[in-house]
Amino acid sequence: MAEDANYSETGAHGNAVKQEAAPDAPKQEQAPRARAAARRSSRGAAKPAGTATMHAPLFFGKYDSGSVTVDDPSLANYITLSPRAYPNTFGRRRHRTYYAAHTNIVERLINKMMRGGTGAKIGGRVIRTKGALQGKKLKLMHVVERAFEDISRRTGKNPLQVLVDALENAAPIEDTTRIRYGGINYNVAVGISAARRLDVALRNVALAALISAFKSRKSLSDALADELMLAANKDASSYAIKRRVEAERIARSAR
Repeated sequence: MAEDANYSETGAHGNAVKQEAAPDAPKQEQAPRARAAARRSSRGAAKPAGTATMHAPLFFGKYDSGSVTVDDPSLANYITLSPRAYPNTFGRRRHRTYYAAHTNIVERLINKMMRGGTGAKIGGRVIRTKGALQGKKLKLMHVVERAFEDISRRTGKNPLQVLVDALENAAPIEDTTRIRYGGINYNVAVGISAARRLDVALRNVALAALISAFKSRKSLSDALADELMLAANKDASSYAIKRRVEAERIARSAR
């Protein structure tokens, strides 16, 4: 009987232990979930003073590239808006394949503006700047920064979005190429790759700013701001839009 009593006491104690441990087991399983929920809730809580948070750099310390959208799917792979305070890579990517596609679009615009003139007779004249802009990248960077400030003040929009919209509207879809057959030269309409479309749009925007500011009271930054805003709105008075319409008209006639 004593053994039975001890067995019963032990059995009763064992059951009691099991009964007490049974409610604790779910609590142990729920503990990691509770800690994970606490961590998620603490992420949105206010952080104490003195804790530093990492943010992506803003263009010229003012403009965020994260909210910029590219509506043209063919140009989305070539318009690079990697966050940089000052868009200058110092030519580090020049040995990479398709290095232009990995270069920031603002830096590409600055590079297009570093030229000595139009290089061709436009409007009955050839514009030469006598080397005032060739190799002066820091000078052109300040010009673009002032143009962005003017766009932001006059439109209230992100100037990076205005730049992307202007390039999308100024990029031609068709062009012509010259073919020689049987001693006769004639033009044939051809499609343009996305990389060339963007390159042509950048070149026309840079030329428009240069032509508008040449021998004029208008500064180069004001001329660039005006051209970007006109092209972003698809204004017919934009030089880049005119060149696109002309190129596509010639391509349609050469089909």
